[in-house]
Amino acid sequence: MFKYNFENYHKCIIIGDDFMFKEDLKTNPAKLYYAGNDLGLTFSENEINYKIWSPPAQSAFIEIYADDQGAKKLDELELEASPSDTWKVKIPEEYYNKYYQLRLKLARKEYRFVDPWTKAVGTNSKYGLIVDPTQIYPPSWTRDQKIKLEDPVDTVIYELHVKDFSVSPESGIRHKGKYNAFTERHSVNKEGMLTGIAHLKELGITHVHLLPVYDFASVDDTDPDDYNWGYDPLYYMVPEGSYASNPANESRIYEFKKMVKTLHSYGIGVIMDVVYNHTYHTQNSPFQKIFPNYFYRFTEDGEFANASGCGNEIATEREMMRKYIVDSLLYWSEEYHIDGFRFDLMSSIDRETMLLAEHKLRQENPSVLVYGEPWAAIEPQLEKYQQIHKGDQRGTGISVFNDNYRNALKGDSDGTGKGFIQGKIGLEREINEGIIGSIGLEERRLYGFTLQPGESINYVEAHDNLTLWDKLARSCPGANEEQRKKMHKLAQMILFTSQGVPFIQAGTEFLRTKFGDKNSFDSGVEINELKWERKTTYRDHFNYLKGLINLRSHHPAFRMKKRSDIKDNLHFIDSPFGTVGYGIFNNANEDSWSTILVLLNPSKEWKQFYLPDNRTWAIVVDDKEAGTEPIRFFHSNEVLVPPITGMVIYAADLVTGY
Repeated sequence: MFKYNFENYHKCIIIGDDFMFKEDLKTNPAKLYYAGNDLGLTFSENEINYKIWSPPAQSAFIEIYADDQGAKKLDELELEASPSDTWKVKIPEEYYNKYYQLRLKLARKEYRFVDPWTKAVGTNSKYGLIVDPTQIYPPSWTRDQKIKLEDPVDTVIYELHVKDFSVSPESGIRHKGKYNAFTERHSVNKEGMLTGIAHLKELGITHVHLLPVYDFASVDDTDPDDYNWGYDPLYYMVPEGSYASNPANESRIYEFKKMVKTLHSYGIGVIMDVVYNHTYHTQNSPFQKIFPNYFYRFTEDGEFANASGCGNEIATEREMMRKYIVDSLLYWSEEYHIDGFRFDLMSSIDRETMLLAEHKLRQENPSVLVYGEPWAAIEPQLEKYQQIHKGDQRGTGISVFNDNYRNALKGDSDGTGKGFIQGKIGLEREINEGIIGSIGLEERRLYGFTLQPGESINYVEAHDNLTLWDKLARSCPGANEEQRKKMHKLAQMILFTSQGVPFIQAGTEFLRTKFGDKNSFDSGVEINELKWERKTTYRDHFNYLKGLINLRSHHPAFRMKKRSDIKDNLHFIDSPFGTVGYGIFNNANEDSWSTILVLLNPSKEWKQFYLPDNRTWAIVVDDKEAGTEPIRFFHSNEVLVPPITGMVIYAADLVTGY
């Protein structure tokens, strides 16, 4: 079968498996675009309408079924064609809450499937569900409010998989692996320590970043033991069914909204991980069936392009795909009250689409968080100027993961390489660059890629690769557990005192392990679940991270919003070889502490730091404790920092009451 690479896609349309070249369609753009917002099922008083967009279709029918397995067909309605390349039909009200498939006839093939604009499906997404999501919601949903945010630097992002959160027998949560797990407010582990949503509130995070919760194809909705991270999109505007109490009906819509509402009631925002770079299916995807080859990119030799490394590459630059992406993002923001979006392999999505998405989302919600991976798995079929890599996001309102900082902190992600926290020498400049939010201060020989610190997502681990605890075991086989715990604490201390946006993986607060599994996307719950008994075992570590988050939230000096403020108020001090020290001065960002010093010693020896002034200092972070209350005071112009330790001190004699 011949495939055209769409370099000049505006000059052709596809009919069945063949191409039909026509005059330049720039003179008639409606042939490849429909501006309406009424695709899929729409509902009004006493009326159900159904419309699809499919230029190559020759006829279309909607088949109505009594169940979500197609056992009993109730009716078949023919769709009427229109000049806008859409097909439409009115559906009798009696078919509300019934199921459907689209039967689409092309020149050489006929398909039965669910259209890509569907907003509700049955079990395993085989049939669409005729319901109106706007009328399905928990009590007081209409009063639910998104989390207001002045700047991304005010967030603490907690990356979490829905099933990992609650499925462990130790979680004390009844609705294991489900959206409803987030609505259980008083769960504890066997030792009585808080788990679930109460744990999130206790820890102090501001946002949960949920791994994919749109409908994905890699898990059987009916098998509670089936597991996948979910980077396998099927229907982008439908909540995933395996996390619902009943995947056959509207419960996934109701329970997803209840989850969001409960998190909001705790002051916690919800970020969705979205995957617009590829689909799980290629030839069998609903996009490919509704308009063959339009929604995907192709290589020069006519093969499906593969920037995702997953078999295909979505053509985000095409007008109807761009519209679909923006419409689906706005749908989640408006209908499900989502607070932010993380874009997987963002460099595969063309720049114009990303900028339009950010603009439309921010119009709808000024507090929205938009960030993504500034890379692709394989070079996409896009010109360089069409891609967003590190640095290309400057001033766009889009933030990016700072893998420069990650690598400097811990070394490579899966191997034996070491970084700053394991004591590697020569990384001090890279650490300094990360500390200032990678804004770059060339006069200090520090280089970066952000315009403002909020564009840098600072992290040391994520769902991909080894957990930090497992990485420390691999890279430091000679270190004992106490030394590795100190390295882990040092990494978190650096993240939470750095300018920019701190991002942590769920469970890091109790030293999460996946037993050395570096790619656990389908490894099952035994590997991936949050092991809540570890909160008891490592409660000192939990309290340490809780203290760091509390310190950051109460002291805006660690959350400066402007490059100019960092330049004026944050200054590095001379420090011993292999260490880093800096001060934040002038009550930066209206902080109550006039002078704050952060001292980082990754070595195995005590290090003496000389301080800017001989005065009374209060230690609030050391190798054992972290928080806002003084651990102890001392009066000197120098201080000894223990091995593998980060220390935060402030000038206590400049604060009222000391």
